[in-house]
Amino acid sequence: MSTRTTAPGWAALTAERGLCFGGDYNPEQWGPEIWREDVALMRQAGVNLVNVGVFSWARIEPVPGARDFAWLDEVLELLHAGGIAVDLATPTASPPPWLGIRHPETLPVDRDGVRLIPGSRNQFSPASTVYREHALAITRDLAARYAGHPAVRMWHVGNEYGQVDFGDEAAREFRRWLQERYGSVDALNTAWGTTFWSQHYASFEEILPPRRAPYLINPTQSLDFRRYTSDQLRDCYVELRDAIRDVGATQPITTNFMGFFALADYFSWADEVDLIADDQYPDPARPESVVDIALTQDLMRSLGGGAPWLLMEQATSAISWRAHNAPKSPEKARLDTLQAVARGADGIGYFQWRASRAGAERFHAAMLPHAGADTDLFRGICRQGQDLKRLRPVVGGRIRADAAIVFDWSAWWAAEEPARPTERLDTMAQLNRWYLQLWRRGIAVDVVPPDADLSGYRLVLVPQLYILEPDAAARLEAAVQRGAHLVVGPFSGVADRNAHILTGRSPVLLRDTLGVSGEEWCAIVEDAVALHDEAGRAVAGATAAILGERIRSDGAEVLLRHAAGDLAGVPAATRHPRGSGAAWYLGAVVSDEVLSRVIGDAAAQAGVRRAVEGMDLLPDRVEAVRRGDVLFLLNHGSAAQDVPVPAGLEDLLTGQTTGDVVTVAAGDARALIERH
Repeated sequence: MSTRTTAPGWAALTAERGLCFGGDYNPEQWGPEIWREDVALMRQAGVNLVNVGVFSWARIEPVPGARDFAWLDEVLELLHAGGIAVDLATPTASPPPWLGIRHPETLPVDRDGVRLIPGSRNQFSPASTVYREHALAITRDLAARYAGHPAVRMWHVGNEYGQVDFGDEAAREFRRWLQERYGSVDALNTAWGTTFWSQHYASFEEILPPRRAPYLINPTQSLDFRRYTSDQLRDCYVELRDAIRDVGATQPITTNFMGFFALADYFSWADEVDLIADDQYPDPARPESVVDIALTQDLMRSLGGGAPWLLMEQATSAISWRAHNAPKSPEKARLDTLQAVARGADGIGYFQWRASRAGAERFHAAMLPHAGADTDLFRGICRQGQDLKRLRPVVGGRIRADAAIVFDWSAWWAAEEPARPTERLDTMAQLNRWYLQLWRRGIAVDVVPPDADLSGYRLVLVPQLYILEPDAAARLEAAVQRGAHLVVGPFSGVADRNAHILTGRSPVLLRDTLGVSGEEWCAIVEDAVALHDEAGRAVAGATAAILGERIRSDGAEVLLRHAAGDLAGVPAATRHPRGSGAAWYLGAVVSDEVLSRVIGDAAAQAGVRRAVEGMDLLPDRVEAVRRGDVLFLLNHGSAAQDVPVPAGLEDLLTGQTTGDVVTVAAGDARALIERH
């Protein structure tokens, strides 16, 4: 992974204040008497950074062309006087109703051709020139007024970019995007394979977004529309970012990502933000969510080239937008915060500071709940503020990873298109299952795109990479030749960048690397098919399900074969020594037991470092991360666990010195550092 320096303004802020702590602050919902109480309680909680103005467009511009900044002037002065820094937001995520009513062309159109109405949020088309003109106007005025304000230490553009439009405005911009990508309609016809089903286009003007159709949409058209949508959203961000810069603002500028979000390719966004920021809402009702969110946090760190990132939003307790919203205890909320810090965050934020009395999120938890400061929740927030002060030595610390997971948004999108061997194969589910095996071992991992430099990694995992280009395949081969251990999962290397199937025995571009080749992707009809070793012996827990490939060994050692079913006798797991390394192939969706064996063996043979040396598997539900000089141990389970560590380490959270074994209580954490 290429490294990236920390944005100077962010580095200066954390050097001055330590780990940042706060959340979204929406003072427009309250009066001045509440603002003063808020600042006092923020100081009590240790809050030192708040996001202001995310949903304030109607307050600033109640009618077209008006500007009311007086209230915001007062809020910024109060926060500054209280020693609280501000991440000032453009209010452009939620236009006032008057914009959509006067200019209905600014409103998005769904796949069925229905134009959506004002009255919610995000009610704009990213392709609308009228929306973008109004967004630019208010952003320029906001930036001109506050670029030099001492309270403003960051800028936050928009909010959770994810709008999709299928209307005529989007059709115009989609055509423009396609012309830039392909140059000519003949090139587009080739890329889209329009000889199939008589879909040939005579001009770009004939092309529409993939709206509702009688049957299946051209998969390349659908893929390109997803790429266009991500790029269009990014363009909206970039033009507002540039408008802020144009008035002389020097503070870091960012927006909030949403993890593995299906509507934006964050690899293509990462270089456009000064600081990676993310919103994370793992479901406390799902025990596995602590692993899934760790993967998301590793993605954020990786997007930033290893630099510290900002957890911009999370929840203190129950959210309000799932069907059934489980609460969090203050202890669980604390552990979530410490997990993010362990995985590279130098700032922790919540949605939101004070719970809203009205509106759609009136039941969404906040740092200050409806019941006020005399609550367990608020006392827990105050404890977090103290914890983060104690963790000041962590600021700027980085995580060194010997392992990489290769992931690609386009490959994900293409693999999820309908009319494939099985709809039960879920790209993200496989990614999470593979990542779990690293998490259980305390192995740090970077999440990288297919064109990443792999030269620094000893272990490279490819859980499912449906699209594979020759240069990416060459990088994987070079990594193995150099000495890395490569593990590739099923349904990888199936198609090219246009989602056209690569012809020949599969995976076409990795046959020599893997020492196997296949002829068919087969849905497995049984719930699970047993696997056996080369001697025909059953292997405990070894099964395959969902999808298998009819492959043969072309030089690879066969580790496991299907014992029954349509693929009986066909290899399911192989290993191929090559160059100075080895390439492993899983030609089926295998059980967790097989994943653990294969990834564990590959990691061991690759000599991958672990957060706790000498432990193959960490104690149940214990997470271990080494960030800089600090070893974080987090116990997500219900029972205390012992972990061997070097004697004499200091726990930054308690000030205690450890022996050669540290006991981590259930729901608790340790942050251990060697003091010289």
